[in-house]
Amino acid sequence: MPDDAPQPAPYIEFRDVSKAFGDNVVLDHVNFDVLPAETVCILGRSGVGKSVSLHHIMGFLKPDSGRVIVAGQDITDYTEEQLELIRKKVTMVFQNGALFDSLTVGENVAFPLRESRELNEEQTYQIVDGLLQMVGVQEMRDLLPSDLSTGMKRSVAIARALAARPECVLYDEPTTMVDPLMAQLLGDLIKRLKIQLNLTSIVVTHDMRLAKKLAERVVFLHEARAIFFGTYAEMEKSKEPIIQEFLELDELKLEA
Repeated sequence: MPDDAPQPAPYIEFRDVSKAFGDNVVLDHVNFDVLPAETVCILGRSGVGKSVSLHHIMGFLKPDSGRVIVAGQDITDYTEEQLELIRKKVTMVFQNGALFDSLTVGENVAFPLRESRELNEEQTYQIVDGLLQMVGVQEMRDLLPSDLSTGMKRSVAIARALAARPECVLYDEPTTMVDPLMAQLLGDLIKRLKIQLNLTSIVVTHDMRLAKKLAERVVFLHEARAIFFGTYAEMEKSKEPIIQEFLELDELKLEA
């Protein structure tokens, strides 16, 4: 046996996962894994199954074939009740933020804490203030989501996701429809939280700069298949035309 430390078991794993909606094949025998405390980015054009992959990890969708491992458990055939336990460990930051419009920012972040019923109001608000400070929006505690920009809503959604004290956070297009400065701030925030909280993270994006900043490894989906899985540096050397096209487009954006 070599002296090298054994690789930890994956926290999340797709084993030969396929999914179709009618005639539309969205995932075709997709394989990848995410190690504990690793950040993996899922890249690709719109409609290639990036968000569908996240929905499989949350158990909102079931694969037609293949196995989905989450938190080291095969959740493929889990009941809704069993999935609820998984969703305490793995939480998702939706693209639209999915905040409650009628609740203030502070009440939105407090929601998962109140659901667990473990804390009194004072403890709840101490944690809420700490989380809002962590994501840089503490002065917005008493505002409603309608008062916030898209980027600020994402920051609040991240704070709310963290309130559940997850082991893993899934981010669905965190920088879509935000200005370049806010995109940079959100990228920095996701990176900082991963380090501070030792989080396992999956980031679905078509923002190459974000992927370069965050990803320890990248899955590139194209026409329902994972055509690449490896580090960002390895991806830059890939001969796949679609990957090269993505990288070139990003170069053009940087020059614009």
